[in-house]
Amino acid sequence: MLIKTRCFGEVEISDDKIVEFPEGILGFEELKRYTLIYDVKENGEKAKIAWLQAVDEPELALPVINPFEVKKDYDPVINETLMKDLGDVNSENAVVLLVVTVPSDITKTTANLKAPIIINSDIRVGAQLIAENRNYVVKYPIIKNDDKGEK
Repeated sequence: MLIKTRCFGEVEISDDKIVEFPEGILGFEELKRYTLIYDVKENGEKAKIAWLQAVDEPELALPVINPFEVKKDYDPVINETLMKDLGDVNSENAVVLLVVTVPSDITKTTANLKAPIIINSDIRVGAQLIAENRNYVVKYPIIKNDDKGEK
């Protein structure tokens, strides 16, 4: 399937790379189908930030990152009732991502620890869920002042 994207132009993706979000994503509830697009560096290595691209809306691509790149001890507590639509999620099939916000001053880039995106890669179903952890914030700074790890 050929999809149009704002950041990458036209991209060919196979149907098995499409993830269904039955409830959509917060703020974009009407869009249900997404795919992950990775920017690959010249050395062939994937960039740390990927793009969660809406299949049916070329203008919507959310920057996302592996939470362990941001917070080594990330361990969201999610209500099991909210997880039911994702099927049997386990450490082998779970893909967990955080939405990144990049303001004009990129040193103030943040990740949303409070609402991770969780994907069951076996059945290609995802959801953005709210973590019950009280200490997780919506705007967690990614770039540290001293660039030496956790704040």
